[in-house]
Amino acid sequence: MEIKRAAFKAYDIRGKVPEELNEAIAYRIGRAFVDIFEVRKVAVGNDIRLSGPAFKSALIKGLTEMGCDVVDIGLCGTEQIYFATAHLKLDGGIMITASHNPKDYNGMKLVRAESRPISSDTGLKELEEQVVTGAFAPVNGDIIPGTVTYVDILKDYIEHLLTYVDKAALKPLKVVVNAGNGGAGAVIDALEPYLPFEFIKVNHQPDGNFPNGVPNPLLIENREVTAKVVRENGADVGIAWDGDFDRCFLFDEKGDFIEGYYLVGFLAQAFLQRQPGSKIIYDPRLTWNTIELVEKAGGIPVLSKSGHAFIKERMRKEDAVYGGEMSAHHYFKDFSYCDSGMIPWLLVLEILCREGKPLSVLMRERVACYPVSGEINSTVVDAKAVIQQIEEKYTPGALKIERVDGLSMEYDKWRFNVRMSNTEPVLRLNVESRCDVKLMEEKTKELLALIQG
Repeated sequence: MEIKRAAFKAYDIRGKVPEELNEAIAYRIGRAFVDIFEVRKVAVGNDIRLSGPAFKSALIKGLTEMGCDVVDIGLCGTEQIYFATAHLKLDGGIMITASHNPKDYNGMKLVRAESRPISSDTGLKELEEQVVTGAFAPVNGDIIPGTVTYVDILKDYIEHLLTYVDKAALKPLKVVVNAGNGGAGAVIDALEPYLPFEFIKVNHQPDGNFPNGVPNPLLIENREVTAKVVRENGADVGIAWDGDFDRCFLFDEKGDFIEGYYLVGFLAQAFLQRQPGSKIIYDPRLTWNTIELVEKAGGIPVLSKSGHAFIKERMRKEDAVYGGEMSAHHYFKDFSYCDSGMIPWLLVLEILCREGKPLSVLMRERVACYPVSGEINSTVVDAKAVIQQIEEKYTPGALKIERVDGLSMEYDKWRFNVRMSNTEPVLRLNVESRCDVKLMEEKTKELLALIQG
């Protein structure tokens, strides 16, 4: 099979099967991973995609031929590879997943010791070069092939998840859980005996055919499935996950979808109650609500470029207790600074139990204080030229201009961030205002007219 570069992205490997990603490439990734990162023992797992087992076999062949021992943790979510790599003190980990991509895609997420991310800045480009050219070290008679050990880390992983909540504070709640036929269902089943919640399970069984559509709750058309079951059952909350469940998405008791942005400040408060004065990492796309809540709770908000590799690096540097992105990625110091789609909802449900108020009430004030446009993606011919036009037009009167990630401009009553995609000719726009929905909508329309010509 032809070895192509198309699947190698800025933060991971992801492509269409078999033309962009196939077993031949998976085998080479195993070889190159050992050669470049000099790992001796790594964790390997796969999500529910149909091509996962074959990819894993090819990957393991490449790893073991180079003398690397493999800990195979089986069918899992991305965060279980993060957990296994750190918990078992391994040299690295590889998760075979394409997250929320269509079913004919697959990919890999790679980490080093302590589950430190591997991205284009930290070795992924070198790995790509070796895979494409085949220029890795040869296998010779001096290399003793690595071994494969099958390890079930579920029990230890569940025990770790439960450390984030005070079980004594939890009360019976009715909770709709939509795994989207991805991997989250198995974790819910394992947590269920320890929690007082009644789980109403939707699309619960793992199925790589995705009979109910690709597990991506960010798609508007996918949200109604969870929302409808919440309303029909009078549930207290709804939760939906993407395929590898490193992100979770929440719905209040009315079935209304909660933007990930508002959860960043919400979760930050929970950590600051326990650890006052801690640093909280946030990204530049939407900021005002997070900054206000963190400062009010006695924390220190720290701005970081978007993207898991940047957030994790900044969290380590600042010794931050928690970091959150509006894209529903939430990072935790005690989880090796990695993102989890299980810890956030556990924390939210504990807060619900303590406050004794519906989620809609807890969120209503913040949504009213800082209405947002939601991220709007526009395909453009020359993204840099468009950003320059925006900067020229909006600089007069701007109180603050930042270029941490794209262009952020701030005024008295509103602000916006516009940034280029890493992988496609797309501009991503986010607008928020202070308690003024109409102003936010007007400015969003104004900016989109400029972006879309």
